[in-house]
Amino acid sequence: MKDTLLAWLEESGPFAFLISLLANTAISLLAFVPSVFVTAANLSFFGLINGLILSFSGEVIGVMVSFYVYRKGFRFLSKKTSVHSSSVLKKLSGITEKDAFFVILSLRIFPFVPSGAITLAAACSSVSAGTFLAASFLGKIPAILIEGFAVHQVLNAGWRVQLFLVTCSLLILTGIWMKKRIND
Repeated sequence: MKDTLLAWLEESGPFAFLISLLANTAISLLAFVPSVFVTAANLSFFGLINGLILSFSGEVIGVMVSFYVYRKGFRFLSKKTSVHSSSVLKKLSGITEKDAFFVILSLRIFPFVPSGAITLAAACSSVSAGTFLAASFLGKIPAILIEGFAVHQVLNAGWRVQLFLVTCSLLILTGIWMKKRIND
C-alpha cells in the first residue's frame, strides 16, 4: 500500500499533499485500517518533519470527518433500529464531557490503538464535537511522533532488520490467530 501511495504522490506533483490528506481521511473512514502506511509514504516522500506535520494534519482531519459521518450514521440507524438500547452505548451516553475528554486523550496517545474504534465509540456517545476534537488533537501529537519515529527507524534500517521485523510481526499475528481459533 505504501508503494502505491508513493506512486500517487509522485504523479500528483504540487497536489501531493492533497492526495496524502485524502488518503488519511479515507483510512479514518474505514475505521480499522491502520494509517501507518500513509505515515511511511509521507515520511518517504516529504521527509521527516514535513511528513510528520502532514500525517498529523491528515489524521486530525480524518478523525473529524469520520466522527461526523459515524455520528450521522449512528443517529440514522438508531431511528430505524433498537441499536441505541445497547448497554455499552447507554454507558457511553452517560459519560461526562470531562471524563470523555480524558478517555479519548488517553486512548489517542497510543498510536497502535485502533483510531476508528475510538472515533466510533465517541460518535455513538453524547460527547460534543469540540471535546472530541480537542482530545483527539492533543492525543494525536505524541501518537504521530511515536509512530513517525518508529516508521522512520524501520525505513532507514537495513533489509535484514526489516525482514526480521516482518517475520516477528507475522509470527505474532499467527500466534494470536491460532490462540483465538483454539479458544473458539
